[in-house]
Amino acid sequence: MHRFVLAAVAALAAPVAFASAAGAQGSGRAAADTVRYAIVNSGRPAGVHTVRVLPSGERRYSFEFNDRGRGPRLETRIVLGRGGVPREIATVGHAYFKDSVEERFSWDERRARWTTPNERGDTALTAPAFYVTENSVPEETAILARALLAAPGRRLPLVPAGEARIERVGDVTVRAHGATRTVTQYAIAGLGFTPVPVWLDRDGAYFGSVSSWMSVIREGWESAVPGLVRVQDSVTSARVEQTARTLARRPRGALVVRNARLFDAETGAVRAGTSVVVSGSRVQAVGPDGKVAVPAGAEVLDARGQFLMPGMWDMHVHVGPGVDGLQYVAAGITSARDMGNDTTTVLDLRRKFDAGALVGPRLVLAGLIDGPGPFQVPTGTLASNEAEGRHLIDRYKALGYDQLKLYSSLDTALVAPLARYAHERGLRVSGHIPSFMTAERAVRLGYDEIQHGNMLLLNFLLDSVPDTRSVGRFHGPARLGATIDLRSPRVRDFVALLVERGVVIDPTLAIFEDQWTSRKGKTAPMFEPVVGRYAPVMQRGMRGGNFPIPPGLEQRYADSFTRMRDLVGMMYKAGVRVVAGTDAFPGISYHRELEVYAEAGIPNAEVLRIATLGAAQVMKRDRELGTIAAGKLADLILVDGDPLQRMSDIRKVTLVVKAGAVYDPARLYESIGVKAGEGRRTAAR
Repeated sequence: MHRFVLAAVAALAAPVAFASAAGAQGSGRAAADTVRYAIVNSGRPAGVHTVRVLPSGERRYSFEFNDRGRGPRLETRIVLGRGGVPREIATVGHAYFKDSVEERFSWDERRARWTTPNERGDTALTAPAFYVTENSVPEETAILARALLAAPGRRLPLVPAGEARIERVGDVTVRAHGATRTVTQYAIAGLGFTPVPVWLDRDGAYFGSVSSWMSVIREGWESAVPGLVRVQDSVTSARVEQTARTLARRPRGALVVRNARLFDAETGAVRAGTSVVVSGSRVQAVGPDGKVAVPAGAEVLDARGQFLMPGMWDMHVHVGPGVDGLQYVAAGITSARDMGNDTTTVLDLRRKFDAGALVGPRLVLAGLIDGPGPFQVPTGTLASNEAEGRHLIDRYKALGYDQLKLYSSLDTALVAPLARYAHERGLRVSGHIPSFMTAERAVRLGYDEIQHGNMLLLNFLLDSVPDTRSVGRFHGPARLGATIDLRSPRVRDFVALLVERGVVIDPTLAIFEDQWTSRKGKTAPMFEPVVGRYAPVMQRGMRGGNFPIPPGLEQRYADSFTRMRDLVGMMYKAGVRVVAGTDAFPGISYHRELEVYAEAGIPNAEVLRIATLGAAQVMKRDRELGTIAAGKLADLILVDGDPLQRMSDIRKVTLVVKAGAVYDPARLYESIGVKAGEGRRTAAR
């Protein structure tokens, strides 16, 4: 799964990312004129967006794209009112995971009223304000851009809450098929963590919005996407890098953290009254307070008895440009494993994270290989035969990757030869279980690791759910997982095989909890403890119920999640190594992942070990990372609580040190418009 299309993230990101991804024709066009936009996913056609302006001025939109069998299909009608803001909006269709959508908004110059699958609202509104839909078609951000350009001070209030602002970034001349066109980039603030870019023609008509992952562009101008991405990314990078320079601090001399309760990830014990000396990027000394020499001129930080532990590892991310990296660090994650990404993007991010140009964790990389077909992964890393697969493996090895990730559409006949060759090249082998294959078979053919808890359940459901390339891999185990008897010989034999082969599991439980147990109108479990810290526009996307559960099966889906969680707990107790990954919203989803492990019966000390030393050992980085010890890299965090007693205290990160650079999580969050979390602010000044 790519981070952009996960249930929780899609629910949060789609109204922003896709609202910024296309737009409509401006005024002055011929009546009933239809304009088409191409949706391009990692350079491949993925769908179409059409815009039709009727003689009355009413706008009609169709928006559909396909991402491995998932994707929305929306039909929207918009009537504009005073100030160029929508007076009426009506949308029907289905969202990313095919859940039914019906959303309506109206403004009669006195009151605004709206209904969505998640809420019903009504507020007094006598001046123009812009309603932010839960289910956006691309045109909506173009409408917002034009309304903002005409508004006093280029600002507008948002409904249900918030404010949007716009700035003009600059012009670019694009060329295609012998034609040229000058387009202008605008950035809209108030819709997310960072300004949302949108490209308009000279006359204000929408031209497109782009990214390295997915773009929507005026049909016929698809070749302009790479150039626009470069221009746009350079602007975004400059903005984010400028902020990053103000958020990291390197002490002039040594940094001493004293009076801390140090968690020993090797033994699970805690040593109170401990001092740690950091010099440059490494730990210089660790010992009892008063017995560790404090270097002259050192900056001394009194931890006041807070819990000091190694920086954590999120072992399943798909990091994107912008502020993903910042959110990982703010949550106490100083290392992460990227499980499949655009190669150019992720290598650039790794370089910038390491150099401190951007705030982000140190990255280890897994390279993705899928097979061609209707449900292929959109990154372009496809192999239809062994030679193509070996070529990709050689390329990943040359680029410094540590691991291979095989995906759902790969021909099962290629698993054994590609696993064998990857091992010869020194790469670990992991992934989804390809369709029409069991996890047991994949392990016997060379898998070192299995991604996702649903793939574990599917091992016992091949007869009922053979094709797992599309949404069947979610609904099948959700519908049938609760029927699996964890005491059965088949389950016990599979667990024994994983132990025998030393296979690691990366279950990403929190994302399935959100999918299979959330209900419409209620905040999803992943976000419930923190939702109040986010802006109102973001809070709407943190609601659950965006994964369509068939009526009458709500309890069955919830029970299947419980069975998945219990299977992971059973595997851990039997000796299977677990790593903590999320494949979900950056940073805060990791805290819920650790809580679910504790709920599965894994002792809290072992959960913290999984999050630190265990991950470092799996990735063969434990000589440098995973514990706080003299000579190791200085990756450490302070927690204002006791996660050994209450795993939820892991949310109270008050200080992060990564390779000697000091970060205040409260400042990191505040820089992207998120309120500081719980815990005393202890970042050294």
